[in-house]
Amino acid sequence: MENKRICLAIPSLNIGGMERVMVEIARYIRNNSDHQVTIIKLVRTEKNFYQVPEGVKLIEPDFFFNRKLRIYHSLKLLVYLIKTIRREKPQSVLSFGEMYNSFVLLSSFFTSAQYYVSDRSQPDRKWVFFHEKMRQLVYGRANGIVAQTSYSKAFFERELNHKNIKVIPNPGRDHDYQMTEKKNVVLYVGRLIPNKKVDVLLDIFNRVAQPDWELWVVGDGPEREKLENQLQSLTHKEQIKLWGARKDIEDFYSQAKIFAFTSISEGFPNVLIEAQSFAVPCISFDCVAGPADIIQDGKNGYLIPLNDAETFAQKLSQLMQDENLRARMAVQSLEDSKKYKTDVVAEQFLKFITT
Repeated sequence: MENKRICLAIPSLNIGGMERVMVEIARYIRNNSDHQVTIIKLVRTEKNFYQVPEGVKLIEPDFFFNRKLRIYHSLKLLVYLIKTIRREKPQSVLSFGEMYNSFVLLSSFFTSAQYYVSDRSQPDRKWVFFHEKMRQLVYGRANGIVAQTSYSKAFFERELNHKNIKVIPNPGRDHDYQMTEKKNVVLYVGRLIPNKKVDVLLDIFNRVAQPDWELWVVGDGPEREKLENQLQSLTHKEQIKLWGARKDIEDFYSQAKIFAFTSISEGFPNVLIEAQSFAVPCISFDCVAGPADIIQDGKNGYLIPLNDAETFAQKLSQLMQDENLRARMAVQSLEDSKKYKTDVVAEQFLKFITT
């Protein structure tokens, strides 16, 4: 009889992007195929932020990882993983998380399952020596690697010489958006951390601000106080609002006319596809990695050479002043966002790990 079980391995179900995506994949496979699904947690936690979908089995270690006994508990975790996969007898194992993927692949020496892994952060990020070496040594054991972007795929092909790498993006957050009246708002959503370069965005907007436009910054983080101090020195400070972290994020997307993103490094910028799903054209630096896969320059937004604040300002000003241009890009953005629907993305995962 054909094996119809799939195991999904992930460190935890705490709040986070890869955890949300894994839960959505589990839900889709369980509801849209005849496969049984097991989520294998690699770290025991007091509670889970994400609820396990109905019909999906959850297994987690019966011990808490003690960093003071790292070697002992690492071996204990490996034994737990091998025993669990042998007992579940899956056709395929899909693992998320570059800190644990190599560890999961070690279990492949002791089971007959097919193994697939996906790193979820910036592909060329430098890790400590041990993790770099582990990836070089065991990623070849994977039957397939899922890359989030075309840049990631090229990196893995070059660094690991792997032959079965498929680009599958993150899914957006599904909703039924209807075109509505919007406000003259340039929106940024994300953490206030150094690599997001929100300070650069504030300076750019201050240079090109129109009397009836505002910049809304939604998010929080360690740069908040610095940005508040910067704001006081800007000519158009009354047109810039720092909203902090918000749960009603969809209300902000639905009101904005432009989404501006000045980050200089990404794994996969979910905020860009979220903005597109609300018919908001995006303007972004062409950072590593992700914006180039999402934005078609001049069609659904603008892709700006990294750190070229002058060109960024010019294109942002053009978008703010040209209503017809924004309208065309808004329609294209909404259309392009359909390829990031959860069902579309999850089906790609299912096909990749079962065929």
